Amino acid sequence: MSPSAKKTPQTNSPSSSAMIATPHWLASQAGAKVLKRGGNAIEALVAAGAALSVTYPHFCGLGGDAVWLVADEKGNARTFLGIGQAAAAMPRGEIPLRGPASTLTTACLVDSWEKALAYSAAEWAGTEQLPTLLDDAIALADGGFQVSQSQAFWYEFRRDELNDWPGFAGLFRSGGLQHQPALARTLEAIARHGTREFYEGALARRIASGLAEVGSPLSAADLAATQTDIVAPLRQVYRDTILLAPPPPTQGITTLGIMGVLGHLPMADFQPDSPAYYHALVEAVKQAFLDRHAIADPRYAADVAKHLLDPDRLVAKAAAIDPAWALPWPQDYRHGDTALLAAVDANGRCASLLQSLYFDWGSGVVIGDTGLLWQNRGAAFSTDPASPNHIQPGKRPFYTLNPGLALKNGRPHLVYGTQGADGQPQTLSLLLSLLIDHGLDPAAALARPRFLLGRTFSDSRDSLKIEENIGAELVSALAAMGHEISTIDAFSPLGGQAGVIRIGNDGSIDGAHDPRSDGGAILL
Repeated sequence: MSPSAKKTPQTNSPSSSAMIATPHWLASQAGAKVLKRGGNAIEALVAAGAALSVTYPHFCGLGGDAVWLVADEKGNARTFLGIGQAAAAMPRGEIPLRGPASTLTTACLVDSWEKALAYSAAEWAGTEQLPTLLDDAIALADGGFQVSQSQAFWYEFRRDELNDWPGFAGLFRSGGLQHQPALARTLEAIARHGTREFYEGALARRIASGLAEVGSPLSAADLAATQTDIVAPLRQVYRDTILLAPPPPTQGITTLGIMGVLGHLPMADFQPDSPAYYHALVEAVKQAFLDRHAIADPRYAADVAKHLLDPDRLVAKAAAIDPAWALPWPQDYRHGDTALLAAVDANGRCASLLQSLYFDWGSGVVIGDTGLLWQNRGAAFSTDPASPNHIQPGKRPFYTLNPGLALKNGRPHLVYGTQGADGQPQTLSLLLSLLIDHGLDPAAALARPRFLLGRTFSDSRDSLKIEENIGAELVSALAAMGHEISTIDAFSPLGGQAGVIRIGNDGSIDGAHDPRSDGGAILL
């Protein structure tokens, strides 16, 4: 694949039988090849996700995690929680946001490929083999690719820090053609020996050695213990759809909570460019975010899903919203970056996948000679012993990743997700309301102005950030309702990178990836 190939445009046509959407056009092409030759949605996302791990190294990679949500054409759904666990030997003291001491959790993306492909073979009659699915990723890592606008933005944003990151300098670029030969060799080892090579083989020993060299608490035994959990998704009725989301320790429950609150508000009666509409969305976000402190690994803390989604609780939260005045908002926030991939195959089977290193560029630490940039997901833990998310050996941290699916008449209707940490449930609530309450098509919904409640990389205030293309009158009206407003650029990188695929009752497909990204949706 030539690095000078033309960018595939975003597409929004209801006439095709299969579709894939990712934030980088080369990843979309890799997945489209699989769909074109008859592969299913899971297989397509393994190929696309591997390619994205190469072409979007600032947001995701083999040194990170993945959360999957899949459903067949009849609506039978499963979640794959590819979330690494904390090291068995935990250091004491505060958890740094970057550097070797932030590499506290193992990386589960590669293991999630194995579990997803096994499910594909057993339940969907999948026949694609991992070595073939990794071909494009290996070729891109070896042959090179043009640095994306998103990578260039986040490279420049961190330019003053990156010279202090172990192994980072000289490996990644802010422009031009980027090669990752060491990562290509790592991918080749996985293709040759299988996914457990990453955790128990010769590659695993090299990874463990590299982690030890930089002072990470992770060991070979921690790598070998890494496993993806396969669980049922959470469900929440919204109008005539059933929304699916991954369970704790992810914040999928937060997205469902927001939508559960909005389900008791007249969102269809509000014009989508009105102050009342945005006010309702923001206030519903606040009501759900008030509960996020309780979300943690259910193997170590109480499983709060049933309690937080209790219908009476959601009714009470909706009633607590003042339609004329904003709830004051000084709340903690979590920043991080992620990549959404979505696919629907010719049989109507769907997969929604989020891959992540947590922060942009993760820990900033490249492991030995493997080309692996390791995540800093351990920074999401708390050091407060009273917190449900208190760090413990073998525990999974609170997780921002929450890919989504929506069923209508018992069958897949929407496949969606977004990058953006705290912004994920906020963006998803806006998109889902626009799609379901107002009937917008995916491309139109993705082009609407976004909001982001809370602090960001560039603004430490707990303000409501709104893209400036929302209009000065609407900004003034929201400010008059008590919202502390600050504007960000139209189609700002802070607004997230979302993707949506919609399946009609007649089986037709349309969709798009975010205009804030470097990708698009390919129809077949």
